[in-house]
Amino acid sequence: MNNDLIRTIVIGVSASILAIVLHELAHGFTALAMGDHTAQRAGRLSLNPLRHVDRVGTILLPAVLIAFQLLTIGRIAYMFGWAKPVPIDPSGFRNPRRGMAIVAAAGPASNFILALLSAFALAATGTSGFIADFLLYFLLFNVLLGLFNLVPLPPFDGGRIMVGLLPLAAARALAQVERLGILVILFLIFILPAALGQFGIHFDPVSDVLDNWVPRVATAFLHVAGVHAGY
Repeated sequence: MNNDLIRTIVIGVSASILAIVLHELAHGFTALAMGDHTAQRAGRLSLNPLRHVDRVGTILLPAVLIAFQLLTIGRIAYMFGWAKPVPIDPSGFRNPRRGMAIVAAAGPASNFILALLSAFALAATGTSGFIADFLLYFLLFNVLLGLFNLVPLPPFDGGRIMVGLLPLAAARALAQVERLGILVILFLIFILPAALGQFGIHFDPVSDVLDNWVPRVATAFLHVAGVHAGY
């Protein structure tokens, strides 16, 4: 394994883990500000990544993605993963449903804010070197994490936001989806696209987000910061 490959892996993994941890902290601190101390008591309001590790989302899936990309295209073009969800008890919120929607929205909002800050940091440090590469990976991964979490189905944050905004009957029906957890993610990302593809129907949210939305949003942030380069 050459030095450039090791460097790419180190940058990609560290940037993705930091983005995931900060995403979860945004949920936890928002809940704390609204009166819920559950995450604090569980020791989850910490930058220590070990406290947020999910065996599938933090270790297995990113490792598979890294290996697959290195074996096929020789570089890491994208990453995807998630952390162990921060425990939230909405019973202490003034309006539990709306409170959960606000807590859920804090995750993607934090990712987009971090992406924008990364763009401004790139403008300040330049677009070459180790720090610049880390900032670019961090920007891209935050955009990806933020966009994916806006999918309007639980357990994605977008689904929890919808549960807080929909009429009660519809919200209850949508909330039932969260019981399926990881199965929903796997179905949407892998199974449904393959099944629809057999009938000539295009449905590939991963490719659509990676090929279209992530570059567009990332480039928009870079332009706002004064970095006029497309990625």
